[in-house]
Amino acid sequence: MKSQGNRALILGSARVPFAKSQTSYSNVTRKDLLVGALNGLVHQYKLQGRLIDDSAFGAVMNSSADFNLSREVILSTDLHPDSPAYNVQRACGTGLETTWQIAMKAHTGAIDIGIAGGVDTNSDLPIEVSKRFQRVLLDLNKARGFGEQLKALSRMSLAALKPGVPSVNEPRTLKSMGEHCELMVKEWKVSREEQDELALASHKNGARAYEEGFYDDLVHPFEGLKKDGTLRGDTSLEKLAKLKPVFDPTPAGTLTAGNSSPLTDGAAVVLIGNERGADKLGLKPLAQLVDVQVAAVNFVKGEGLLMAPTKAVSQLLERNGLTFADFDYIEIHEAFAGQVLCNMKAWESEKYCREVLGRKAALGSIDRKRLNTVGSSLAIGHPFAATGARIEHGGDRAFYRPSTDTIHMPDEGLFCGTDTMTRSESYFAVLGHEAIHWSGAEHRLNRAFGKRFGDAAYAAEELVALSGQSGCELSGQSGATRSEL
Repeated sequence: MKSQGNRALILGSARVPFAKSQTSYSNVTRKDLLVGALNGLVHQYKLQGRLIDDSAFGAVMNSSADFNLSREVILSTDLHPDSPAYNVQRACGTGLETTWQIAMKAHTGAIDIGIAGGVDTNSDLPIEVSKRFQRVLLDLNKARGFGEQLKALSRMSLAALKPGVPSVNEPRTLKSMGEHCELMVKEWKVSREEQDELALASHKNGARAYEEGFYDDLVHPFEGLKKDGTLRGDTSLEKLAKLKPVFDPTPAGTLTAGNSSPLTDGAAVVLIGNERGADKLGLKPLAQLVDVQVAAVNFVKGEGLLMAPTKAVSQLLERNGLTFADFDYIEIHEAFAGQVLCNMKAWESEKYCREVLGRKAALGSIDRKRLNTVGSSLAIGHPFAATGARIEHGGDRAFYRPSTDTIHMPDEGLFCGTDTMTRSESYFAVLGHEAIHWSGAEHRLNRAFGKRFGDAAYAAEELVALSGQSGCELSGQSGATRSEL
């Protein structure tokens, strides 16, 4: 049996540009999209011919033709054809669920290298035949003679030929997610202006991230598209204010096409492994996946359909002894601007946190400067199942450079191991030190860095960074660093 307790590491990622449905990918299948994203990952990380221990992919809008989608996708890429894969479906959390499942396998040592991801397209919808037409076709298939065939066909009618299109309405309430969100924003008194402001921030953050190169090694051109087709960096509050409500046409309606995520086509994948997997691939970990929590709400009995994140986040933070203030970045999926704002108001409500979350006090507020800093679903798009700090390597010293907002790290091979720590542990301790400096930037925690050695503010900043490094050392990691402040 393999050893337990490996770290689940994110080793790489790739996706195709997201496109508004019925535009750039109008003639592209979900298999094509997922193959495009996966081949982008394969080529970027030199995985051609590599046998992957296991992979999990999923889609929300599935077709009966996609019963073996994941394996068919693997066989259509440059990966080793013996690489196994399986399908997953968990509504809009499908991509995250595949990531967690593969990460847990890496953590237990059951696998060393895996790939997870998701895909969805509203341009290639699984159109269904009516129940009557289905019955006619089945009876026709089992008919044993011309007479039985005619009898089956005699039950055909023009009404039976009407196709069935997948509904976005919740079957128990017959309301769409947008209609449910309208109920939520009315309950939490979230204004149209607040929603438009959040949508504007998402577009501006996404556009700036593209300009700064954040997406350069993540988004791979596909079908002539080089960047997300839903991103509107030139939008404004004035433009957003002109849009009409789409889910509640009355004067009370506040959800528009501008503050709601668009129907989107796209696919995204992530490369996951443990330390052995990283060594096999010769890759440096980008992040560690530590914990996850899922939750549900009884929306049939009146709870907000999109309020489940309030419970999941609360449970996750409590289990790990964390608060919102402990995070440099916070990503909240933007199905609707109103959904994000309702969740945030709930966490700020002492009454809600006490009565619903079982807490003694409010969970607290989230600093907007840390929220969805590179854009989220309102701007980037929301392919249901595909909805997931830049560090540069080189040189011989570690430092954080405020002017470019980047952490620079020497290659891991330049670090030394000791009797009590590995080379990898030393590397991550130094990275932790520089990450603390990174957190002090003006647009994050706005700490005064000072002017290098001999300056009191600089000395204080170094003490802050060393305290972060000490946290790494508690888990067996240490190292030395110099900072360019």
